[in-house]
Amino acid sequence: MTDQFENHQLCESTGPRQDDDGAGVDHYWRDHLIWFGPVFSTLVAWLLFQGGFQKEQAITVGITLATAIWWVFEVLPFGVSSLLPLALFQLFGILNKKQIAECYGSHLVLLLFGGFVLSQALEKSGAHRRLAISMVAFCGGGGKRLILGFMLAAFFLSMWISNAATTLMMLPIALAVLENTKEKRATVPLLLGIAYAASCGGMATPIGTPPNLAFMQEFERATGNEMSFLSWMTYALPIALALLIPIWLWVSRDVSSEFRVEMPSTGRWRSDEIRTLIVFSLTALAWMTRKDPFGGWSGLPCFDYLVDGERISDFVTDGAVAFVAVIIMFCIPTGNKDGQKLLDWPTARRIPWEMLILVGAGIALGAAFRESGLSETIAGGLEHLDGIPALLLIFLLAILVSFLTEMTSNTATANLLMPILGAAAVKNNMEPGLLMFPAVIKIG
Repeated sequence: MTDQFENHQLCESTGPRQDDDGAGVDHYWRDHLIWFGPVFSTLVAWLLFQGGFQKEQAITVGITLATAIWWVFEVLPFGVSSLLPLALFQLFGILNKKQIAECYGSHLVLLLFGGFVLSQALEKSGAHRRLAISMVAFCGGGGKRLILGFMLAAFFLSMWISNAATTLMMLPIALAVLENTKEKRATVPLLLGIAYAASCGGMATPIGTPPNLAFMQEFERATGNEMSFLSWMTYALPIALALLIPIWLWVSRDVSSEFRVEMPSTGRWRSDEIRTLIVFSLTALAWMTRKDPFGGWSGLPCFDYLVDGERISDFVTDGAVAFVAVIIMFCIPTGNKDGQKLLDWPTARRIPWEMLILVGAGIALGAAFRESGLSETIAGGLEHLDGIPALLLIFLLAILVSFLTEMTSNTATANLLMPILGAAAVKNNMEPGLLMFPAVIKIG
């Protein structure tokens, strides 16, 4: 499913939900839950402390619970709720100012930031729409192939821009294409196919959806090894494609292969579209080859020297690559004789800032679990997981995650689960990815 945070953003754009009297349906309960969260979490923390938990662990549980309640019930905007860890972990001495800054300013948060800005440049140029129409036309102009073309286009675009933005861009094109056909049975399968394909595409790259970054952060902490952009794609892309094909076969099962449609004309390529695609493609290539294969370009001799005892290549991150591309976008003119650049500030600042704070909050929760020793305590209660067959354990975990993400944000769920699963895996001498990866793929 598309991340609930993104759905929440779309709902906000249409105004608050209203009842027959015109008042917000949820306002009454939300006003009470604002206070219920902190009061209830304080009570739980006090009971845990009285029950033998260390003070730091009890406080961490309280702050996490308060944040989770505000996330689940959306009593405040996600960005505001995500400031609780920033404020309270410092106030109660769980994390110091350096640690909290490293969480909210993590290189993965910066990668997401840069990816958001680059996707805005892609949308500004309109190149994403042209790519989508070209991919659909390539697959054929009717029947099941039409649905496949739209799904492949949504899949590819959502690897680089948000699921919601991809779906919103594709739906008007799909509806316009179907206007001139009598095959009305294709409407629902086509729209469902686009939505599901966008969700599958989000799994395929680290920047496809924020839960992927939550996994990468905790995997690095649990194993001490950084998962590169290409390494993630090596695992996730085949899974995403394996899901895409059965979905296409299922949603298009009742669609006739006979009807044909005419795709809208895209005209000649404009210079701003070409230049934006070139920069974006080079950025994606730089992400995928930074560490792999054979050490990637960051392992070249020009990066092989020490600064304060560390190799300079260790300072090079995917976030840095993204911001180099962003700066280049701001510098290159469109070439359309309008005096504009490929990217401008009014366009760049339209990114979902709340999502960056939400991911930072999740990283902070993971750090607090580790620093307070809460991860070890929780993992101790799960120390017999190694006695459960791996396939059964993964299945049960997928079922649990499925129910959780029906009620709360995908990103919030990943933020809460990844530290626990990582610690549980280490405690049981299991490969952390065995528990964490299936969970985050199901969330995504």
